[in-house]
Amino acid sequence: MKFTKMHGAGNDYVLLDARNMEVDWSALAKSICDRHRGVGADGLLLVMPSDMADVRMCMYNPDGSESEMCGNGIRCLGKYVLELGIVARDKNILTVETMAGIRVLEPTWHDSEVDRIRVAMGEPELRLERVPVALSNLSKDMADEPMLDFPLEVDGKSLELTFVSMGNPHAVAFIKSPVHKFPLHSVGPNVERHGMFPNKVNFSIVNVIDDHGIVARVWERGAGETLACGTGACAIAVASRLHGYTGDEVDITLPGGVLTISWDGVGQVYLEGPVVEVFKGEWNS
Repeated sequence: MKFTKMHGAGNDYVLLDARNMEVDWSALAKSICDRHRGVGADGLLLVMPSDMADVRMCMYNPDGSESEMCGNGIRCLGKYVLELGIVARDKNILTVETMAGIRVLEPTWHDSEVDRIRVAMGEPELRLERVPVALSNLSKDMADEPMLDFPLEVDGKSLELTFVSMGNPHAVAFIKSPVHKFPLHSVGPNVERHGMFPNKVNFSIVNVIDDHGIVARVWERGAGETLACGTGACAIAVASRLHGYTGDEVDITLPGGVLTISWDGVGQVYLEGPVVEVFKGEWNS
């Protein structure tokens, strides 16, 4: 089973051309993503055939669960299918089917390699039942409005959460103390699995630096803390703009690098960042 290891801003993945394979993908994800006994990755990405786009992406977390969407992962997959010729290399626009809908990718080539990709990530979903978030005693009007500062006490930490779906659920907390000092490894799992999130949740902690700069860390559902999270960066940018902290474009600095997010407040969110091949290999299961 030939694979390629890639990363986008440190968010790393194992990629397979799975168009002619039948495998227990959940079990494979657990073994191949293991950082001590496997290749090591934040997720397993599969290229599948699609009747409505150039290709279909399936993404499995290291715990074996399947994710609806992955922003850094889809950029890695775009580089993978273009450079291997699965999709014609001269395509300026690439469409990828995901569980969250079709996403449109614009690659940037440097010599014979794709080094950056911009992705139209879809419109953010702010209605609580669509995120989803299950809160009691809410009027219909409240349920249809963005929830910007929901108070939650976790592990002795008082958080104010903004809820956004980018095809997968996110909770964003803006904090005053430096994000690098926040105990994300103890608080993150408890937010992820909180009863108000029926599908669990990705959890971000955020420092706003200025109107175009943000520093953040993300605890990803099913993976733990990662060096970067594409959908998380999009959710952070949406939440920040809704609060009036930033404008239409913002650079989000994550432990693995910088992602640039654009959102005009009404339409699609755009994610742009680097994508790198680490190595190729062969997996013997």
